[in-house]
Amino acid sequence: MKKGIRIFASAVLGLALAACSSAEKMAQQAENVTVKCTPVVLEAIAGNVDAQVAVTYPKDYFHPKAILEVTPVLVYEGGEAKGKTLRYQGEKVKDNYKVVPTAGTTVTENLHFDYVEGMETSHLELRGVARYGKKSVNLPVKKVADGVNTTYMLVKSEGQVAFKKDNYQSVIKQTAEGQILYQVNSSEVQNKQLASQSVKDFQAALDEIAANERKTITGTEVVAYASPEGGEKLNAKLSDNRSKTGEKAFEKITKGKEVGAPEVRSIGQDWEGFQELVAKSDIQDKDLILRVLSMYSDPAVRESEIRNMSQIYTSLQSSVLPELRRARFIANVEYQNYTPEELVELVDNNINVLDEEALLRAAALVKDNAKKEEVYKKAIEKFGSDRAQYNLGVCYLKDGKLDKAQKALQAVKEQDGDVQNALGVIALRKDDLKTAKNCFKKANTAEAKANMGVVDILTGDYPAAVQDLADAKGCCHNTVLAYLLNDQPDKALAAAHCKDPKVAYLKAIIAARQGKAASEVKGYLEAAGKDKALAERAAKDIEFVDYR
Repeated sequence: MKKGIRIFASAVLGLALAACSSAEKMAQQAENVTVKCTPVVLEAIAGNVDAQVAVTYPKDYFHPKAILEVTPVLVYEGGEAKGKTLRYQGEKVKDNYKVVPTAGTTVTENLHFDYVEGMETSHLELRGVARYGKKSVNLPVKKVADGVNTTYMLVKSEGQVAFKKDNYQSVIKQTAEGQILYQVNSSEVQNKQLASQSVKDFQAALDEIAANERKTITGTEVVAYASPEGGEKLNAKLSDNRSKTGEKAFEKITKGKEVGAPEVRSIGQDWEGFQELVAKSDIQDKDLILRVLSMYSDPAVRESEIRNMSQIYTSLQSSVLPELRRARFIANVEYQNYTPEELVELVDNNINVLDEEALLRAAALVKDNAKKEEVYKKAIEKFGSDRAQYNLGVCYLKDGKLDKAQKALQAVKEQDGDVQNALGVIALRKDDLKTAKNCFKKANTAEAKANMGVVDILTGDYPAAVQDLADAKGCCHNTVLAYLLNDQPDKALAAAHCKDPKVAYLKAIIAARQGKAASEVKGYLEAAGKDKALAERAAKDIEFVDYR
C-alpha cells in the first residue's frame, strides 16, 4: 500500500516537474527562435508603420501542450505602442490559435502601428509569455527592427495657390479722332466740314492732351476713303485725292498745336466700314447684305449684288454710303498710368479714383495682408470683380483663415480651375485628402497637378507622385522628395537645383543612402542646418544613423 502511494506521488511530482520545465524550457531556449523583420528599418507611410515578421521555431522547441503569447511593441521616446497580441498553441492544445508543431515551422505575421511623434527614435521588440497549465513564464524580449524612417513627412504640404493677375497697363494706348465728310465723287473740302462738331471735338481733345502731363501724342494720321460704289479703280483715285485735301484740312485745324506731321494713307473702297455701319443700322434685310459680303470677296461682284437689291440699295444711299466718303484725323496717344508708388499712396489717400485693374495691381503691391483684403473688397463692392473675389479668398488662405477663404471662394461666380485648386488647398490644409484630391482633379491646372503630387506623397503613392511632380514649376523640393521616396536617387539629385535648406537636407539623405563620404553628408547637413528644425531632426533621423 505504501509502495503504491510512493509510486503515485512520484508520478504527480513528475507531472509537476514536466509542467514547470515546459514553459521555462521555452524561455531558456528562446535564443534558438529566429526572427526576420521586413523592413529591418521601419518606415512610416501615410501615417502607418507596417512590418512583416517571419518567426522560425526550431524542432522540439514548442511544447505540444503549451500556449505562446507574443506582443509586438514599438518602443519610442516618451512611450510605447503595443500591437495586436499574437497567440500560438502546441499540437495537443484544444483551442483556435495558430498551431506550431513539435517538428518546428515558420510563422509569418503582418504588424501595424499608427505613427505618433517620437517614433523616429525607436525599436520594435517582441515580448513573449509561454503558458503551460497554470504556469506562465516571460520569454526574453527580442529586438527585431529599428525605426522609424519618416522622410515622407518632409513634404511641403501647404499647397501651391496663386493670385489671379490683373490687366493693369503702365502705359495705355489711346486715340483721339475726328473726320470730315465729302460729297459723292468729290475730293473738295467744304468749309462747313472744317467747323463740324466732329472737328471741334477733335480740336478739344488735342487741347486736353496738351494740358494733361500724363498724355503724349506719339503720332498723327490722315486716312482717306471712298464709299464702295462706282468701281474700284475710280474709287482708288478718288480716295487718293481725298487724302491730299484731307492733309491740307488737317494742317488748318491743327494750326498752332504741337501735333507733328501726319502719316497720310489712302484706303480706297471702304468695305470694312461699310460692313460695320450696316451691322449697326436698322436697315431692313441688313442680314442679307452681310451675307452677300461674306459670300463674295470681289468688290465688283459685291457692288453688283447689292445694287440688284434696289429697295435696300436706296436705303444704303441715304444712311450708310455718305458716312464712308470721308477723311479721318487720328492722334495716337500714350497715357502714363499711375506708378507703383502712386498706387500704394492712392490706396491710403484716394482709393475711389482707381479702376478695377488699378485696384487689383495696388492690392498686389501692398504688403500688409489686411490692407490687401481691404483693396480687394473695394474692387468687389465697386466693380463686382470676380478676380478680386477670388484673390480675397487666396488672401485669407495665405493668412491661415481657412473658413473665410472657403466662403470667399464659393462666392466666385466663375468656378474655374483656379478656384477648384484653391478649394483643394484648403482641404489639404484641413487634412481632408479625399476632398483635396477631387478638387485638384477637377481643376486640371499645372498648380493643381503639383498639389496632387503632395496628396500622392501623403497617401504613400510614390510612383504617382513622381508623375505629378515631374514637371512642377517653382521650388523643386517636393519633386526631389518624390524621386527619393520612389527609390530613384539619381533623378532626385538631378532635380535638386533649388538653394533651399530642405533641398540640402534631401541631398544629405541621398548621399547617406548612397554610402557617400561622411564629409559630403555633413556638408549638406550644415547647409540644411540654417533651418533650426532641420538641425534638430538630423540629430534623430535614422537616415543618418551610420554617420553619427
